[in-house]
Amino acid sequence: MPEIVELLASPIHRFEGRPSDGPSPAPAGELVPAVEVRAGLGIVGDRYFGKPAHRDASVSLIARESLPPGTSLAQARRNILVSEIPVDDLVGTILTLDSGAGPVRLKVHGKAHPCAWMDVTVGPGAWKALRGKGGVLCAPLNDGILRIGPVEAKWE
Repeated sequence: MPEIVELLASPIHRFEGRPSDGPSPAPAGELVPAVEVRAGLGIVGDRYFGKPAHRDASVSLIARESLPPGTSLAQARRNILVSEIPVDDLVGTILTLDSGAGPVRLKVHGKAHPCAWMDVTVGPGAWKALRGKGGVLCAPLNDGILRIGPVEAKWE
């Protein structure tokens, strides 16, 4: 069954400067059990919430199957880690996720391409290994709540 494995709402950008400098420290509480999603704005409390430049990419998803075992969203810097959903194949679709509080509709606009930071945070070779499966960037179409746990997922 599809599942939301982990959720991240971080108020700061941790990957600034050069990867060799290392990421900024993680703020307390960026990994959360639930997120509030707002239509056209993103995830409340996240660094991309309400930013006009990120309107079509305010929510990011990645499949657990794409990451090495034990990799956290704190390393991958996506908002939603899912399992059993082929997120990398969903560009151009509307993905609907319902974790029990009603459906949240996400317009999948494009791929989330990995960067050189992945070799630092996930491990050597991750940047190359994640090409083509680094997740997707979405715009929320309605307000809602997503929680960790089983999720009903459909795409159209």
